[in-house]
Amino acid sequence: VRVTAGTDGLCEVATRSDVEVVMGAVVGFTGLRPVLDALAAGKRVTLANKETLVVGGTLVTQALTDGAGELIPVDSEHSAIFQCMVGEEERSVEEIVLTASGGPFWERPADTFGDVTVSEALDHPNWSMGAKITIDSATMMNKGLEVIEAKWLFDLPLDQIQVLVHPQSIVHSMVAFSDGAVKAQLGAPDMKVPIQYALSFPARWPAPHERLDWEQLSHLQFERPDLDKFPCLRLASEAVETAGTAPAILNAANEAAVQRFLDEQIGFTDIPRAVEQALTDLSICAHPSLDDIITADAEARRFVEELPLPASN
Repeated sequence: VRVTAGTDGLCEVATRSDVEVVMGAVVGFTGLRPVLDALAAGKRVTLANKETLVVGGTLVTQALTDGAGELIPVDSEHSAIFQCMVGEEERSVEEIVLTASGGPFWERPADTFGDVTVSEALDHPNWSMGAKITIDSATMMNKGLEVIEAKWLFDLPLDQIQVLVHPQSIVHSMVAFSDGAVKAQLGAPDMKVPIQYALSFPARWPAPHERLDWEQLSHLQFERPDLDKFPCLRLASEAVETAGTAPAILNAANEAAVQRFLDEQIGFTDIPRAVEQALTDLSICAHPSLDDIITADAEARRFVEELPLPASN
């Protein structure tokens, strides 16, 4: 048995001649290079990593254009949109709606966010996920990253991408069409279906996954997000509008800030503060290469790791 490790090892495995499907599920920026190499090698890439498109959307798009690779989303919201768009003409799409659970603090008063503990932020009401993405859900940065991801996946401007908070996590996303029709993909809050669909597409394999109990669905609630209460969502939109290496700085600063929060070095409200300061203080390259993105990522991480933020918990 041959064992490989590190980014070079991931790239080697992702481009092997006997590999047909590559699932990009490495957390964070590390997943970008293996995905680019897999697409260049003509592989079907099922993407569960938000950060790959957030930091390298232009590069991934170019890799798809230049090669014979294929990209299918695994993230539940983007899989939902992908499923809703099967058989539809792209020009008939009026807007897409990403749903968000709102995380554990949707109804918590913002003036108490300074008292949020790590254990409270990790206690998601609907989904069972890793620590980093669970904190991102609590700050709603995950939805900001998903907006950027959706822009690249579906080639849509920001004004055609809407976010609604849906605490029940039953409607995973929706697509509105030019004739007024809206398609929604519903299901239990479980990743089994989107993972399987990415692997089976265009077929649907029978599976004993959890079914919805329609008698238990008394109502489905939708609300607009509060950008003052959850500034990470605003910061993500501003970063994608700025473009260049701004999304890479956003992502790296967030990853570093989340880790500092998990290590109890900073408070919950310091996460968006650190990200905003990195976006304000660091220089942005307008037309970045992969090397430029790698440099921006390293600089943003170092900036946040060295930032003397006062703990607010």
